[in-house]
Amino acid sequence: MEIFFERMGRLVAGKRTKWITLLVWILLAAVLSIVWPGVKLMEQNNAPNLSNDKPSVQASLLAEQEFPNDSGIPALLVWNREGGLNDEDFGNIQKLTAYFTENPVGGQELVPPFDRIPLPALKAEASEDGTAFVLPFFFEKTSDSEIMESGVEEIRKQAEVLFGYDPFAVKQGDVNEISARVSGPAGISIDAVGLFSQADVSLMIATVLIVLILLLLIYRSPILAIIPIIAVGFAYGVSSPILGKMAELGWITFDSQAISIMTVLLFGAGTDYCLFLISHFRQYLTEESSKAKALLKSLKDSSGAIAMSGFTVVIALLVLLVAEYGALHRFAVPFSLSILIMAFASLTLVPALLAILGRASFYPFVPRTPEMQEERARKKGKKLKATNKKPIGGWIGRVVTKRPWAVVSITVVILGALALNATRIEYTVDLLSSFPEDTPSREGFAVIGEKFTPGELAPVKLMVDTEGKEVALQDSFKDLPYISKVSDPAQGATNTNIQAIDLEFNINPYTNEAMNHIPDIRAEAEKSLQDAGVSSPENKVWISGQTATQYDTEMTDSRDAKVIIPIVIGLIGLLLLVYLRSIVAMIYLILTVVLSYFSALGLGWIVIHDFMGDAAIQGLIPVYAFVFLVALGEDYNIFLISSIWKKRKEMPLKQAIQEGVTETGGVITSAGLILAGTFAVLATLPIQVLVQFGIITAIGVLLDTFVVRPFLVPAITMLLGKWAFWPGRHMEKASGKKSLSG
Repeated sequence: MEIFFERMGRLVAGKRTKWITLLVWILLAAVLSIVWPGVKLMEQNNAPNLSNDKPSVQASLLAEQEFPNDSGIPALLVWNREGGLNDEDFGNIQKLTAYFTENPVGGQELVPPFDRIPLPALKAEASEDGTAFVLPFFFEKTSDSEIMESGVEEIRKQAEVLFGYDPFAVKQGDVNEISARVSGPAGISIDAVGLFSQADVSLMIATVLIVLILLLLIYRSPILAIIPIIAVGFAYGVSSPILGKMAELGWITFDSQAISIMTVLLFGAGTDYCLFLISHFRQYLTEESSKAKALLKSLKDSSGAIAMSGFTVVIALLVLLVAEYGALHRFAVPFSLSILIMAFASLTLVPALLAILGRASFYPFVPRTPEMQEERARKKGKKLKATNKKPIGGWIGRVVTKRPWAVVSITVVILGALALNATRIEYTVDLLSSFPEDTPSREGFAVIGEKFTPGELAPVKLMVDTEGKEVALQDSFKDLPYISKVSDPAQGATNTNIQAIDLEFNINPYTNEAMNHIPDIRAEAEKSLQDAGVSSPENKVWISGQTATQYDTEMTDSRDAKVIIPIVIGLIGLLLLVYLRSIVAMIYLILTVVLSYFSALGLGWIVIHDFMGDAAIQGLIPVYAFVFLVALGEDYNIFLISSIWKKRKEMPLKQAIQEGVTETGGVITSAGLILAGTFAVLATLPIQVLVQFGIITAIGVLLDTFVVRPFLVPAITMLLGKWAFWPGRHMEKASGKKSLSG
């Protein structure tokens, strides 16, 4: 394998081929960007997350067929004047409905005929205190967020004409003017896409800046800081049109959230791969006067670890293809393909750039051999000063080899205590709660919850097949403690045996409490059918609505976690076994990263819940974080263990561990800080799900960087001794050259 990478180095970074490699990347990125659409042009932000076999989806399809007047995506226009809505306000609302009845916006399906209702009857539909009114607009089921946003903008313009000012810009709680907000499923969808779209540019800028700043602080070289940015730019430039073309052909779908996280992953992981090579190059430049020889040795030493690390991440991300939840499933191809291209760029483009720039890459702190330093000092007429600078992290190598039991005990206790805290975590699938409080859909919901009953925002539709029998459906639900309102029964349009009622919760329909009542509603409906003599009642109940959708989402998330986590562990374990040829090493490397993952969840919950005050974290985050942290965490283990495995062939294991920890300490610390920094950028965005994901992932990376990799893994290796290589053989070598760590 080392011979292969050495030959590849000569091919991509030779005297002439380095320019050819650079030219190929430039042409590849340019041509693909011209002939194929970019990834941003092919985003699909309203792709379904639940498959058609999910109960809530089947119920929605039945509702569309049997109760077509109730179909569509509701946009709830929430009107509010704290001093009380007046006759002029209601008159303008009637004019608004009349206008859009005659002049429907794109994608509009239905507007209630409020303009035909007498004013006293319309006022009776307002809140009890007369300060709020909800006007629903229904968009077609096929409408995406762009169509709905365009329609809402038309409504806003017409409202400004009728009221004489823009009620959508009026601050909530104003006494003198009426305010309007769009809530409900349509409003939430519009705000979700808007928040992610707004985050794209700021996220890209912030990520580039954090990488540049950290590289400048760590390496103090402006040229070196730009090299990883260039590599990531080319990787993105190639992967973007490829992903865009795949989406155009209908092979994959992705949304703006996936692209945002993909960008962060590219910068974080891509910079890590670049640094793995750059660190070796800098070291060999102090030993070799020829930059070409130094680069070839660097590639020979680091390429295997880079390739293995990249392949580990790619395989782990591809496992997301088995996810049933759409958002998870859609992440698989964009993430894995972009990392694969980034790893390839690290092994081809980056060596070519280093070959072109040579020692100038590290300016002004240029690494030179001792002979070159002496010659440089002689020419300047200065005496070369002796240096006794010890490598950073040398003391860690001594500690983990002299007191491995103490190191393992302390680190396991600390990480175990944090992991235990993960059992306290509360989860939610409520998207609305992840929005900033001043988001229109959330402000509108707050008014509905305060002025009406919160269940009006998202009622549940219960449908049953009565087989023509008398079923007291309404009576069965009107006295339930969690239901505030039950509608009159309605019959199906094509099947009159289908009977439906709308149920409004007296609690927030997006909460876990409401969601957990979905099985109760189903059980109550089945009991009513059974009492009426309906056969097989368990197959004749359907529940649709946002609360039912969230219940299915939670069930799907739970299923995905149970399937994805074991597969990821198994595949990464298999890759480690093939690479290291040691069952024992594979087991403890997997266990340490899994322990680190649960510790990150526990510490993340302390930050998110105890310090930031969030009541719950989004339900998808544990699976997201697991795939990223286990795959990326193994990168550092692979880089460390590769160094130890190589050195133990030339020196005693204790010395190999010391030198391996010392040699990799600087680069892994730098890489970990940069990777954690890029994920931490997500915490600056106004979207709770990305904030929480960024915090937990950054914490996990830091734990891997400063606890698992430098202390726990080498200490376990020291304790196991020759058994760390089982079933491979380890022949203890005699003491070799003096340790780098002193």
